[in-house]
Amino acid sequence: MADFPRILTGTASWTDPTLLASRRFYPPEARSADARLRFYASRFSLAEVDSSFYALPTPENAYLWATRTPDDFVFNIKAFRLFTGHQTPLSALPGDIRRELADWPEPVLYHDQLPPDLRDELWRRYQLALEPLRLPGKLGAVHFQFPPWIRRDARGKARVADCARRMQEHLVSVEFRHRSWFDSPAATADTLAFERDLGVVHTVVDAPQGFDNTVPAVWESTHPDLTLLRLHGRNAATWNASGPASSGRFQYEYSEEELAELVARFTRLASQSAQAHAVFNTNFEDQGMRNAAAFASALRLPGV
Repeated sequence: MADFPRILTGTASWTDPTLLASRRFYPPEARSADARLRFYASRFSLAEVDSSFYALPTPENAYLWATRTPDDFVFNIKAFRLFTGHQTPLSALPGDIRRELADWPEPVLYHDQLPPDLRDELWRRYQLALEPLRLPGKLGAVHFQFPPWIRRDARGKARVADCARRMQEHLVSVEFRHRSWFDSPAATADTLAFERDLGVVHTVVDAPQGFDNTVPAVWESTHPDLTLLRLHGRNAATWNASGPASSGRFQYEYSEEELAELVARFTRLASQSAQAHAVFNTNFEDQGMRNAAAFASALRLPGV
């Protein structure tokens, strides 16, 4: 147990189009990718990379992220959607891999449909891309957010276990989007034991309730290195809304009362690990920044 855990706050993106369009966070002179990340890192100590979910990151980009941020800055990286069991467009794969799949009959595919050698190669490239962050100590958790069809059954557990096995040299966090993982005391106990057996970080999720594709906030820690809280807002009206951008689903501003309750529970749980991360996924316009700053203020941490 850590007596004085390092507590970091940040957002699940720093370049969402609605954030940039709002012009309410970045100063006018922060027009380049370099300037924006440097400004973001002057206000927060943690960022979650969202682009790595949609396409494999590159070592070149990871190197730029590392060089544009302070020495003690931390990046959590979302896992590529193919790995988590999401449907993935062929266009999201590297060009040489696409050429190997020239005769593929559909524009999309799933992880288990790939030939084993191509699966292994994609995992290899993904881990290679993380090295520029890992080597200087800027890589936090590799975050696996599983889709709603990954349930608490043998098939679902096998997908989670495969991800943990392939990333065993890294700190892995997992987040579920089907209620079966925590829909009873017995299911919750089984899921937490499963996470501990795999050596992965349990994610405490704050999100709207009452849907099959959401889970309750289970305030438990499964790893001595990290406690992770991800906050999606509590906007039930938009949780399953469709639209051109995912940020529209997470429009929410936490009240002072809500943040005070979250901070109290987070602080107690954080004492069980060496670090604790609070990541706000309320990425519509500048809501994430304002929520994260208010959370940091309530924690008496440096913030906006």
